[in-house]
This record gives sequence, structure tokens and C-alpha cells, in this order.
Amino acid sequence: MKTTRLTTAQALIRYLRVQHVMRDGRRHRFFGGVAGIFGHGNVAGIGQALQEVPELPYLLVKNEQAAVHMAVGYARMKNRLGAWACTSSIGPGATNMITGAALATINRLPVLLLPGDIFAGRSVAPLLQQLESDGSQDVSVNDCFRPVSRYWDRINRPEQLVHALPEVMRVLTSPAQCGAVTLCLPQDVQAEAWDFPAGLFEERTWPVARPRPDREAVAHAADLLRHSRRPLIIAGGGVIYSDATETLVRFADATGIPVGVTQAGKGSIPSAHPRCVGGIGVTGTRAANLLAREADLVIGIGTRYSDFTTASTTAFQDPRLAFVNLNITEFDAYKNGAHSVVGDARESMDALLAALDGHQADPGWTAKAATLTGEWDEEVRRIADLGHGPLPSQGEVLCALNDLMAPTDVLINAAGSAPGDLHKLWRISDPHAYHVEYGYSCMGYEIPGGLGHKLAAPEREVVVLVGDGTWLMMSSDLSTAVQEGVKLTVVLLDNHGFASIGGLSNALGSDGFGTKYRRRRPGGALDGEVLPLDFEANARSLGARTLRVDSVEALRAAWPALREGTETTVVVIETDRSARVPGTGSWWDVPVAEVSEQPPVQQAREAWETARRKARCYHGEDGK
Repeated sequence: MKTTRLTTAQALIRYLRVQHVMRDGRRHRFFGGVAGIFGHGNVAGIGQALQEVPELPYLLVKNEQAAVHMAVGYARMKNRLGAWACTSSIGPGATNMITGAALATINRLPVLLLPGDIFAGRSVAPLLQQLESDGSQDVSVNDCFRPVSRYWDRINRPEQLVHALPEVMRVLTSPAQCGAVTLCLPQDVQAEAWDFPAGLFEERTWPVARPRPDREAVAHAADLLRHSRRPLIIAGGGVIYSDATETLVRFADATGIPVGVTQAGKGSIPSAHPRCVGGIGVTGTRAANLLAREADLVIGIGTRYSDFTTASTTAFQDPRLAFVNLNITEFDAYKNGAHSVVGDARESMDALLAALDGHQADPGWTAKAATLTGEWDEEVRRIADLGHGPLPSQGEVLCALNDLMAPTDVLINAAGSAPGDLHKLWRISDPHAYHVEYGYSCMGYEIPGGLGHKLAAPEREVVVLVGDGTWLMMSSDLSTAVQEGVKLTVVLLDNHGFASIGGLSNALGSDGFGTKYRRRRPGGALDGEVLPLDFEANARSLGARTLRVDSVEALRAAWPALREGTETTVVVIETDRSARVPGTGSWWDVPVAEVSEQPPVQQAREAWETARRKARCYHGEDGK
């Protein structure tokens, strides 16, 4: 057997370089590169190995968490058919990546994490940044990655890599299992050499299959559909990831069934399609939520049914409600006591459509959906033309952006009040034009996530929408975009604090406590004058161009030049945090203090107890 003598780190990087994936006859390299920060735990191992392989580019980020967020954005734009590896030193560099790992796994998106680790030889201990345990020497901070990784391993000997790497690729390329994969790399082992089999470094192609569903499962699902009077489709991110958007449109056209979309599923059907009723759940449209309340059959396609989608299990109120779930992941397919159809979204919809043999939903139900959607369109126009002043409302700014951006431009957002407004208001026709990371809704995701999207699709304009809270939490990797010559347009909404949680606090009777950026007064309260934060100066210090606009009209006037420009630019616009997009009759379960001396809290508790009675148990009994 031919062998090649390499260090563990060199063997790892050379292996990553030659991995490919193929779906539907299209083959391409899987790894876009490696992102991270070097420290004593990886500079002489992974760092040295990357220096020898320039065709696998290295991206120097400014925060290890941001590296993972970037990789997630890249994988999202690639429909899970591409990934980045992220490396860090031992200790705080590694634990900085844990938040990103959780985000990747929750969103079912592939990313490879390569944190440095303590010495496997244990001759140097306690190592700088080592967590000591008096119960075991076989533990480090990297064990914290176990619960947020779909696959976890520690490479204590070079030859272990031969067996670990195929498992890494198996999970990363699996539509049903992908998420964060962590390979912990002890500092000494990274630099150790071994005679690796030469075949390990030959090009390999991993086929991404489209599993077909069981015929009996499809037949039963078709029977349930034929006997339903008010069916409703919930389209999740799985529709987009499996390139099944055209299939969903064909399914909706043929059956007449209304389609509501989750945050991850927005774009799975064009907003203007006659069957699309918009976002569903807590952040959804009134049209979708009214239909959900009456639906007697919910067909979930590629969704994991988060509490925002089900309105904390209050969205669906028909006593005879049933679920049919089409999902590549068995775990998600069986949720809510559903009849499960396990398989690829595209294959499953095609099979179900054939089994329905021309069956269509009741015309009255389809007509009702169209009427409600038309009414919601009028509400969106009202919000867009609100004319609120002197500061614009957030809804007005978002509607203006929606008008200004081209159909293939990509909007990125993750946290704050914007995700709810975007889910309600944003209109799209391209399945990759909208990415609101709402699985983890992680503040700080937006800028590095936008960078990942741009690296995956450099031909598209990427617009990153952030609130001032997210900006202050993680704006550092704006400088990475500048460093790489990657253009992002960042629209920063300045509303002087955490508007989303402030609104929730008000609704729970707590008067927005602790959510506003204000000075502390002598009496101790944080309700003094507004903090004088200069976001333009902050952005310029990171290398970006800046622009402040004071109205929606000014934003419209500035946009053509922003679009034609080639530099990363931050646009700051102040908005009125009190001018909110109205709710749409949905509910989110946030328990209120059972005992309080504050009357507003007492009233909120009463309202919570009333709303909670509508919660359902979808496994045969009503919730209590």
C-alpha cells in the first residue's frame, strides 16, 4: 500500500481539498475554504498545513463565532451542498464557536469545526487555557461541543483520522443528519507525522441522494387529503434545501391547497403566487393564521414545527385536526402525532401528487384563502404608505427596501423586531432572496452570515439588515468583508435599544425594563438621556463607507448609488421604536410572573392564562 508521510493537520487539509458532492448529476467541490483565527493551539498545525494548500483559501475572521456564522450563511445559499471548515485555538477561541455550532445544528446546516485541544500526551499540563478536572484527565472545554454537534470526535492519534474523516463527510453531506460536526485536534497531535494511505487523498464524490417515500405511506396521506375539507400546507426550509420549490408550485397549482411559509421556508413559493398566503404563526400574516385556525389537515413539508410556527400549539383549533408530514428527517416527520412520509421533499410531493390523481381542495376553501390574502395585501400597502413621522416606522423602511431591491438580491436578518415584520411584509419571487436565521435567532449573525452568502453567490447583491443591538454585539467582521473586497450593504436601524424585547416586556406588564440604551440617572434607573452612539464613526473605523438618511424618501434617493457602488457601505436610519407592525391574532407562550405587586403584570398573567387554554396537544388530547 502506498503511503504519504504527513502531519495530522496536513493530512486533514489535503483530505478536505479533494471532497466533492453530487446531486441531480451536478458535481462540485464541497469545501469553500477554512475560516478562523490562529493561536498557540492551531497555528503550527492547521495553520502550517493551510499554508501548503493555497487552493483551499483561508479567511481570517475577527471573531470565531462569526466564522461559524459565515459558514452557515454559505451553506444556506448552497442548499447544504457546500460548507466551510472553521478553526480555532484551544480555550476561549474554541468556546467562542459553540454558539455558532448550536445555530448550525438547529438550522440543519453543515459546518465543520476544528478547535485546537489540550495535549493528548498530557506531558504539558495544565496547559495555558486548559480546563482542569479532578475527576478525569480526558476532558477539555471542547466537550461542550458534544450536545450541539451532530458528530463529535477527538483525534488523539494521527491514524484515527483515517476512520474519522469518512464519518465527518457522511454527516455533513446527509440531508437528514447534517449540522455542526466537531473534530477536536490536540495541539501536539496536529504536528505529529504518520504514514497515511495515499488513497485517502484521492478525489472522492459523495452522492446526495433523494430518498423516495414508502408507497403505502404516500397512499394513506393521499387518502387523508381526499377526505379533508380545509387542508393547509406549511412549507419549511426543507423545500428550498432540496430544490423542490418548482415542485411545490406545481403541487399547489394542481390541488388548490393554500400554502403558508415558515421563516426558513419563505421563498419556497413566490409571494405573488395565488396559493401563497404568506408567513404562518406568531410572525405570520393574518390570512395564514385565520386559515390555520380552521384547517382540518396540515401538510407540513420540510418543517420542524417550532413554537413560532405553531403559535405555541394554539394556531390550529379544529377538533378533528390531523397532520401529514413530508420530511427527509424521521425525527421531524413524526412530530405532532402526524402520519409521516419520510423522504426527499421533491420526490415525496411528486409521489403524493400522483396518488391524488387530480383531486383538488374545496373551491370555497381556495377562494376564502384568496380573499384573505387580498385583504392582507391591502394591509401591507397601508403599512408601506403610513407616512409616520417625524421618524419613520420600521415597517415603512422595510417596505421601501423591498421595493428598492432587485428580485435576486439577498436580504439577511436574524434577531430583534425585524424578523417578525419581515415575515409579515416581505415579498419575494426568488427562493434564495430571503434568509432570516430564526432557528436560533442569534444576535450578531447578520454581518458574517451575509458575508457567507456573498462568498457563495458573488453575483448577487447582499443586503444585511441589523438593529443597533445586533450591531453592538458583533459588527467586527464588517472589516473581514472590507479585507476580502466583498461588497455588503448594511442597513442599520437605530431605535436606541432592544425594540423587540422591549415590546414583549411591555406586553407582559414590565414596561420595557432594561431594554433601552439610556444613561443611568443618579437615582439608579436606566432611563436618563439616550446614549450618544455614533454608528457611522464605528463603521468607518472598520473600513466601511457610511451614510445616514433621515427618512424613507432619502433612503430611496440614495439607493441607486448604493447598488451601483462596489464598496461595503453601512446606511444608518433612525426609526420610531413605538411604531410597530400590528399583531395578526397569533400567540407566543412566554409565561408571566404568577405573583406580582404590579397591576400591569397581574393583568398580563390573566391574559396569559386565558390564551394558554387554547394550547393543543396534537397526540390525541387537548392541552391543559
